Amino acid sequence: MAMSTMNVSLPDELRSFVDERVDDGGFGSTSEYVRDLIRRDQARERLRTLLLDGAASPPGPVADDSYFESLRASVRAAD
Repeated sequence: MAMSTMNVSLPDELRSFVDERVDDGGFGSTSEYVRDLIRRDQARERLRTLLLDGAASPPGPVADDSYFESLRASVRAAD
């Protein structure tokens, strides 16, 4: 995976916070910490999209006792 460089300017207060997170969070560098933040933000955005898609979709079957029993039966039949 190719990597490029990005320079970010932070006020002293934020820089201190990042340095503490790197030290306390087990990150090897500021870059690792920032990459982790970006990955978490990507995952949060994917989850948000899935939730919104689910909310906009029509309702599925009712998940009652008979629904789960039919799932169990289909699993048993597959064995």
